[in-house]
Amino acid sequence: MKPVIFGLSGLTLTDDEKRLFRDVEPAGYILFKRNIEDKAQVRALTDSLRTLHGRDTVPILIDQEGGRVARMRPPVWPDFPAGGAFDALYDIAPITAIEAARCNAEAIALSLNEVGINVDCLPVLDVRVPETHSAIGDRALGSEPLRVAALGRAILDGLALGGVIGVVKHMPGQGRANVDTHHDLPHVTATAAELAQDLAPFRALNHAAMGMTGHVVYDVWDDQHTATMSPFVIDTIIRAQLGFDGLLMSDDLDMNALQGDVATRALQCVVAGCDLALNCWGRFDEMVAIANNLPEITAAARTRLDRAMALPPVAFNPDRLAHLLDKRDQLLALADASAKLTDGATGAA
Repeated sequence: MKPVIFGLSGLTLTDDEKRLFRDVEPAGYILFKRNIEDKAQVRALTDSLRTLHGRDTVPILIDQEGGRVARMRPPVWPDFPAGGAFDALYDIAPITAIEAARCNAEAIALSLNEVGINVDCLPVLDVRVPETHSAIGDRALGSEPLRVAALGRAILDGLALGGVIGVVKHMPGQGRANVDTHHDLPHVTATAAELAQDLAPFRALNHAAMGMTGHVVYDVWDDQHTATMSPFVIDTIIRAQLGFDGLLMSDDLDMNALQGDVATRALQCVVAGCDLALNCWGRFDEMVAIANNLPEITAAARTRLDRAMALPPVAFNPDRLAHLLDKRDQLLALADASAKLTDGATGAA
């Protein structure tokens, strides 16, 4: 098995992809909009991946956060809000916000479960600060570490109730990035003391089965390498200080925050300590180069992978999904009602 998660080129596996995936056995796969048409097609695609490898526990990932980061959209699938909706509700009623986040996450999980997707790259645990770039923006669960951790825990719990494994991201915290890592490399100049609040949600949820690094340079820890490529950040900060022993994957290695060809990037992140390299774009030549450049998965990474994928299966229940969506909407309506009351009171004054 190769320590990599590959994207796919289209709605079905090509013959070349089948041969490559059978030969190199990547650790998992990730789906994007280009891979998604309707429920029957997605289910057939995920079934083909499981059949190819002869096991039901093949990790099949997706970024289904809600808001602007959603690969499965209406009218085929429900609409899901971004994390900021639960942050706003938390201002008014923290317990209600936590329950709304849990209901929403379980509903996401059931939607994924129905079509054979078993891992969601959620929750976003990046703590928002004034300089947070809009690339994170309303995806964040708040600017207070305790709030972010509480909502993040509810999301992890909700996903698990729906039979899906969550991925905490972007370790060790991307909230201070003031540029978009898809296009540029952020340098964070905060002190170790200031970064303590960024670490706090990840420490609180260090039991998570999976985590994802961020392509950010933290000058106080390693001013030469992004977290993804830094043995110090991975070993000393993520593993030791945070106490995270889950499966650690890179963020997408095709982002412009990184330098060098993608096969070299993949090897660098694995050598630095990431369990898995994430290559999202499904470009066949790049996948071949990555597979040729990577060693076999380490014993420790394979143990973490197997442990993460041991979540018991959950049967899809359409009535449960409808109930969760209705309950979530009723709870989120409290924030809208409160805002209207506040606006009315302000106008009356």
